[in-house]
Formats: sequence, structure tokens, C-alpha cells
Amino acid sequence: MDFNLTDEQRELQETARKFVRAELPSLARDMEERDYPVPHDMLKTYGEMGFLGVNLPEEYGGLGLGHVEALIVLEEFAQVSNAVAFPVFEALTGPVRTIDRFGSPEMKARILPEVIKGEKIVAVSMSEPDAGTALTDLTTKAVQDGNGYVVNGYKRWTSGGGHSDYYVTYCRFTDEPGAKGIGAILLEKDMEGMQFGKREELMGFRGIPTADYAIDNVKVPGENVIVGAGGFGKLMSAFGLERCGNATQSLGVAAAALEQALEYTQEREAFGKPIVDFQAVQLKIAEMAMKVDAARLLIHRAAANAAIQEDGLPTVYESSLAKCYANEIVREVAALGMQVMGGYGYHKDYGMEQRLRDAYAWGIAGGAIDVQKTNIAAAMVGRRFNQRG
Repeated sequence: MDFNLTDEQRELQETARKFVRAELPSLARDMEERDYPVPHDMLKTYGEMGFLGVNLPEEYGGLGLGHVEALIVLEEFAQVSNAVAFPVFEALTGPVRTIDRFGSPEMKARILPEVIKGEKIVAVSMSEPDAGTALTDLTTKAVQDGNGYVVNGYKRWTSGGGHSDYYVTYCRFTDEPGAKGIGAILLEKDMEGMQFGKREELMGFRGIPTADYAIDNVKVPGENVIVGAGGFGKLMSAFGLERCGNATQSLGVAAAALEQALEYTQEREAFGKPIVDFQAVQLKIAEMAMKVDAARLLIHRAAANAAIQEDGLPTVYESSLAKCYANEIVREVAALGMQVMGGYGYHKDYGMEQRLRDAYAWGIAGGAIDVQKTNIAAAMVGRRFNQRG
């Protein structure tokens, strides 16, 4: 059991760190202030640097590395901001991985190179007004029409809504109840009948466009089906990696909060000495460090152990542990960072209050904290719990 990064992993980490810290802080501040996503020219730079294909196949232009390597890169981006990291998150751990795992060879050959080059963005659309945690209540429906499908429905809380080019859309292919009729189809932004709503105003997540969209008789070719009816379990299996990505977005925020707090407490003086000399401050810094290191270890364990799984993905148990813990500690760590920085922590110009606002999103997105706890318990006892009355 070796907890050290390999030379190759350290080199990749250092490459990502140098890039993000040289190129992205000013952009991240402007994205936060004016609430816009990563510009296309910068997205293409991400692609040229290889950051959008770390763990995607070489045949499509990716680097063909492992999940740990992907998460190492993602953390470096997330330490600058979740918004500049979001395209990396979507490509390496999110909906792009669903296409890579379940899409047809033709679909992968069309979509993956575009994403890896930074030319196109893929979002996932799962939630609906009456289907969030209870996702199997979704009503968006794809009805076969000749060689294709006609899709109707309404999607809620789509990160990237109205901005992304492709949408991995969970829908019902048959009238069978619950999960049995559910699969996923790829919708495209410019298809006739795609009607995007207004940009949502959220507490955090500025720079990550979020919008609803209505699907009104959208005609979709048959080759856009990713997983057909009965494939809900397959789709959920891919969420082990998405949970690790979500957890890493949390980790990045927490790690940056710790770094800034540590620097600040060594520079800020009170009563003639740096405030880090006071035991109360030391205790807070130590608590932050313990939580950050523990979160990173849980995430990397889940990602590393994926290599011995038959499907090559993190297990529900390990990925849910990692996500749940990281989602909880990021709120605590950012709050401690704000406290040790005092008025500067509460001031918009210094970044800590943004971290605290962004911290709360990840324990809601991708399965709430309490959902992860039921996942953990279910994995421990070996069966799912029926949440319905």
C-alpha cells in the first residue's frame, strides 16, 4: 500500500498546477463577478493541454490514463474555482464518461474527440419538477417514430443548460413502472423543439450556467440512444466516478481554503506576533488539515480500487463515502477559513466567502448528503431500501 504519487502522477499534477495558477485566477474572478462560463478559447486551451481527456481513450485523442490521474488534475482546477473546473469535471467524471462507457462506437467517434479538443460540451439532464432524489418518477418520454424517436418532457436543474452542446437526457422509453422503462438519449442544443429557460440565480456556482429546458416534440435519430429501456441500473453504475468527481470539486475548494488560511495566519499580526502563534488559531488550522487530508484519501482510495472492479468504476460504497465526507467537510473547512481570516474572510475581494457559498452546492448536486448515507448503509447490508410508503 503506497500513498505516494508516482513520478508520472506528480509531473501531471505539477503541469496542471502551473497552468491553472498562472492562467486562471484572474479569469475565475471575472467569471465569478460577471457570471459567465469558461470562454471557448480557454476551453480549447484546456483541450490542447490534454486536461479534457486525461482518462479518456487514446483512440479519440485522450491520454488514456487512470481515474486517479483525472482526479489529481481536477483538484488543481477546483482549487482555483469550481467554475473553471466544471468542464474538466464534466469531461473526466461526468456525462462524457456515460457516452464513453455506453455510447455506440459511432457516437463515441463523433462526440469524444470534440470534447477532448475543447470544441463541444456535454451536460447531463436528470431531474424534473417532480423527480429529483426520486429519479424513477421522471416523466420525460421518448416514443419511437420510424428509425428515430420523438421526445417530450421538461428538465430541471441542468448545469450547463442552454450553454452545453449535447445533453445526456434520462427519459422513459416504455410505460413500464419505476426504473424498468428508463434509459438515456442524447439531445442536441440546436434540435428543433429544445426550449431553454432563463439562467437560474443561485447562491453560488456563478460561472456554471444552470437552466431548465422544455423538450417539445424533439425528433431524435435512433443512433442517439445511449442506453435503452431497462438500462437505468447501467446508468447508475457510472455514477461511482461522478461521485468521486463531485467529491474532488469539494476537495479543491477545501484545500484552497486551507492554503489561504495558512498563508493569512502567518502574515496577519495581532499583539505583536503572527496570529498563527495563538493556540486557538492553530487548532482551527489543524482541524482543516485533518479534514482535507482525510477527504483526499477517501477519494483516491475509491478511484484506485476501481482498477480491480470488473466494470473499472469505483464502488457505490467507496464513492458514496468519499462524496458524503467531502461534501460535509468542505462546508466546515470553508467556514473555519472564513473565521480565522475575520473581516477579510467575509469580504468578497478575498475569495473565502465565495468558497463557502460554492461549498454548499456539492452536497445537493449529484445526490444529496443523506442519499449518500443511505447508499453506504445499503452497501453494508447488501440490499437497497425501499423509500416509498
